[in-house]
This record gives sequence, C-alpha cells and structure tokens, in this order.
Amino acid sequence: MEWLFDPNIWVGLFALIVLEIVLGVDNLIFIAILADKLAPEQRDRARLVGLSLAMLMRLGLLSVMSWLVTLTEPLFSVASLTFSGRDLILLLGGFFLLFKATMELHERVEGKVHAHGGSKAYAGFGAVVAQIIVLDAVFSLDAVITAVGMVDELGVMMAAVVISMGVMLLASKPLTRFVNAHPTVVVLCLSFLLMIGLSLIAEGFGFHIPKGYLYAAIGFSVVIEALNQLARRNFVSRESRIPLRDRTADAVLRLLGSKKRVAAGGEEADAGDTVAPEAFEQEERNMVSGVLSLSQRSIRSIMTVRSNISWIDLDADTATIQGQILETPHSFFPVSRGQLDNIIGVVRAKDLMANLARGVEIPDEDIRAPIIMPEASGVLKIMETLKRSRGQLVLIADEYGTIQGLVTPIDILEAIAGEFPDEDELPDVQPQGPDCWRVAGTADLHYLEQVLETDALISENDDYTSLAGFMLERFGSLPSAGEAVEVDGLRFEVIEVVERRIAAVLVTRIEPAITAAE
Repeated sequence: MEWLFDPNIWVGLFALIVLEIVLGVDNLIFIAILADKLAPEQRDRARLVGLSLAMLMRLGLLSVMSWLVTLTEPLFSVASLTFSGRDLILLLGGFFLLFKATMELHERVEGKVHAHGGSKAYAGFGAVVAQIIVLDAVFSLDAVITAVGMVDELGVMMAAVVISMGVMLLASKPLTRFVNAHPTVVVLCLSFLLMIGLSLIAEGFGFHIPKGYLYAAIGFSVVIEALNQLARRNFVSRESRIPLRDRTADAVLRLLGSKKRVAAGGEEADAGDTVAPEAFEQEERNMVSGVLSLSQRSIRSIMTVRSNISWIDLDADTATIQGQILETPHSFFPVSRGQLDNIIGVVRAKDLMANLARGVEIPDEDIRAPIIMPEASGVLKIMETLKRSRGQLVLIADEYGTIQGLVTPIDILEAIAGEFPDEDELPDVQPQGPDCWRVAGTADLHYLEQVLETDALISENDDYTSLAGFMLERFGSLPSAGEAVEVDGLRFEVIEVVERRIAAVLVTRIEPAITAAE
C-alpha cells in the first residue's frame, strides 16, 4: 500500500487522466456525429455502448501489454519504409476516418435529404455500433500506448482509463446536444476528423506529427467558432427585438420575390446574367404586401379625408340635394344639418331620392344611426365594424368630436389591392411616360412606395400618410410650383398648389431602375 502515499504515483495518475481525456475527445466527437444518425430513443444507448466498448478495449489491451509491445516490431518493409502491426492499424483507422469524414461533409454540404415518404430514415443500430468499434480500436491503441509510455504500474493505467471514460461518458450527452444544435460545429468537428485521419496515416508511414500541432490547430479553430457562435447569438438577440409579425412579413415578401431598387453606387448586374422568371406578378406581391402591412397602417392612411367627403345638408333645398346625389356615384351619404359635424345619420341615396320626389321629409326609419369611431382605432377594428354594418360606412372623429374622414369597405380593399377610382375621380397616380408619374398630393404613401419600388417615403416616426405631407415635411413650409426635392433616386417636383395645399406632384426617376432580389 506504500504506492498510495507516493506523490509520483498521484502526479502520474492525474497527468494520465488528462491525457486520456484529451486523446478521447476526438473519439467522443465521432461518436456524437454517428449517434445523430440513429433514432432519438437509441442515441443515448449508442453513446453508452460506444464509450463502454472503448473502455473495455483499453482495459483489455492494458492487460495484454506483452502482446501490445510486439505490435511495434517491424512486420515487413516496402522500399525504405518498415511497417509494424501498430502502423497497419493506424493506416486502416486513418483511411477509415478520411473516408467517413469526407462522406459526412459531402452529405452536409450538398444538403442530402434523409427523408423518404415524409419520415426520416435512420441508420441501423448495429451498423452505427460497428463503426464505433472500428474507431474505438484505433483510438484505444493510441491511448494505451500513451499510458504504457507514461507510467509503469498497471493499476494506475487502468484507474486512469476508467476515470477518463467516466468523465467522457458524463460529457457525451451535452456535447452531442451542442454539436447537433449547431451545424457549423458539426462541419468543424468533421474537419478535425479529417486532420486526425491524416495524422494517423502519416504516423502509419513513420512520419511523426507532434500532437501539440494538432491540438493548437484544433484549439484555434474552437476559439474562432466560439466567437462565431457569440456573434450569431447577438444577431439572433437583435433580431428578436423586431416584432415577430414584421419578421414574418419580410420573410413572406422575400419568398414572393419582392424587389427593390439597388441604391446608387451599388454594383450593377452583368449584362450577360440571366434573370430567372418571377413566380409572382408585381400586382400579386403588392396585394400580399398590402395584407401584411394592413394592421400597421393608421386610419388616416386609408380613410377619405374630410375635404373629400360627399355629405347631404338636410337644411338645403330639394333641387340642391337632388343635384348633389345625381352628381356623385355613392350609394350612402352622411346627412347633417348646417355642417358636417352636426351629423344625424347615414341614408341610402335611393331612399333620399324617393322621399324628395314625394316632397316629404325623410322618415326616421330611413336614417341609420351613424357609426363614429375614434381616429386612434386600428384598421383591423374598423374592418370588423364594417363587416357588421351591412354595407354602411364608418365616420372617423378626433378627440374633440370633429369629423375627420370616413371609411368604407372599398377603402379597405384599396389599401390591399390599390386604387379603385369612382366615376367622378381620377387615379392618384397617373403614368406620364417611362419613369415619370403625375401624382395627386393626397396619394397614399404606402401605395406610392409600391408603384415607385422604393422604401424611402415612410418611416416609423412619421405622422403624415400622404404625398403632400411628405413634401411639406421635406420643405419645412408650403412650397411653390416648380420647387423640387430628390429622394432615393427620385425627383419630386411640385406642379400644382391649390388653396395652400399641394394638389399635384410630378415624380421622375433620375437614375435607371436596377432591381435585385432581396
């Protein structure tokens, strides 16, 4: 029992445990990659079997050290090279590692799918265990030879093997989980196996590669991968701050082939490049974009503003009311007395005409109660209200009760699919030639962005929704006809100002449109 109190024994045991763990890490990585090919319920058993076999194999080799020593004696020579049993084992193991790691890299880089009929095809348990046994033989031989060279006592060798394998057994599951959760780590580990396989082949041919070189290269790669994982985690953290809905919308639009112009100074596509046909038309992409952005839009961006509301003053004479109804194509009218804010209700045009023709006042049963909602209401809430209103319109009021506009089902549809001008209206955006448009000051900026293929007109902090508001914010005051501003390769020139408001703007592209898939 004197050996228990010998410090040299304990130093040797500790050093050997560390070396056995280091020498077993590559074996553990290979087992983790192979175990991932099994069904989930078999992976833990495969790791346990693989490491247990490695431990038994090392203990068995230690118990027959006399035979192990003979493996280093030359068996035959080829030219100036001599080969021993150990060399042959190292050569076979090295070639097996190169072959297996290359095949695994090929599958992952080429993106080979292991799925048939909708379910994943897992490898057989016996085949995976057989591969583990082959590699255990190679790695065990290396570890045992290291143990024989470091200490003399068989008990110390066996204790170091058992302790090191116990540590690796505890670490195998978290290591496997980490490797499988990070595809780049798997590729890195396979690269390690290629390097280890090459070193085994070199040793089999008698060219010794110091282990320190291998471990230094592996350590450097691990540090770089750790920085890569840290950067990836920070990126995901930043992405998580963006609302899930916005991220989903962006992903859907990218799948649809949404295109934006490349900013000035960006690289132009080569003339010889072939452009793949788009799976979705521009109108389809615009409609999907309209649906995905609907809940984020303000009521002001889709409603008919107060100045454009067609309403009936019940205090007016019969001829005036009839003329007003005949001049507009609407089927419903808000009715008030004296001014719009003295709202009484909403009346159908045909009921108005019928009562006016009889020369009688509109009965109360023909006047529908007005639906008035605050300006802060969301578009989706307005849409739900319109579904229950049976064709009626919704009036929008500010915090002081002043009517600011109205919303009809056609306004919701236009927010999704673009303009549907009435008979008495002109489109807000009128093409004037290649890359040139005449745009009404009241044009909706969301729709205008789609037409102009830009995203520079709207930001989160803007409190305007029309082109006129955008121009006023740019100029800082009411511009005169002829004044212009340039934004994102587009020139916006004021061409008509009516009663202190921008009525029309000429938009011209001042650089060729260069489109590229996002």
